Amino acid sequence: MRIEKSGKMFVLSSPSGAGKTTLTKKLAQENKNFTISISHTTRKPRPNEINGKDYYFVNQEEFDGLVKKNEFFEYANIFNNCYGTLKKPVIQLLEKGKDVLFDIDWQGTKQLKEIKNLSIFTFFILPPDLKILKERLLNRHAGNENMVKERMNKFHEEVSHWNEYDFILVNDDLEVCYNDILEIIKNIKIGKKPRQDLNIVKKKVSELSK
Repeated sequence: MRIEKSGKMFVLSSPSGAGKTTLTKKLAQENKNFTISISHTTRKPRPNEINGKDYYFVNQEEFDGLVKKNEFFEYANIFNNCYGTLKKPVIQLLEKGKDVLFDIDWQGTKQLKEIKNLSIFTFFILPPDLKILKERLLNRHAGNENMVKERMNKFHEEVSHWNEYDFILVNDDLEVCYNDILEIIKNIKIGKKPRQDLNIVKKKVSELSK
């Protein structure tokens, strides 16, 4: 696959509740060259979500049909719901020189990284600690303790994939984390790929894994 112009793909992944969706939306809202790739999902919309803006909400039969036609760049089953990124709209954006933001998990990221000739850079977002993560999940899924428990139980599996990413950041303060991501992207755009101190990252992952 060849993309003729200079659009790049930036992926944000995180354990559920660590902030990847909020950060992705903030990047797109405050930087005109960024466009969010809107995923298809079989998940039911939350009260504040809009079809075609947050996700394309489809049933399982429609989703399976797109899989059979090989329409997706990547797709995955997450918490018993399917998510996938269509190829065509992403390619059209890249060919216009637009940078495309992806709010996807490690499964989808792995699939994207296996595609040749894509200019892709990946970020993994960590929470500052498990207590704060649980508070965020409780706020998001108020009244649904089982859903919060399910996502907390999945945390360690999701975090175990941190070393598959180019950059790892801690979302302790949203504004600080956002500015750090933006600074890395700006450097990438001018041909400089920043380096991270992996010892610091490993220490944080170790703290979160206890």
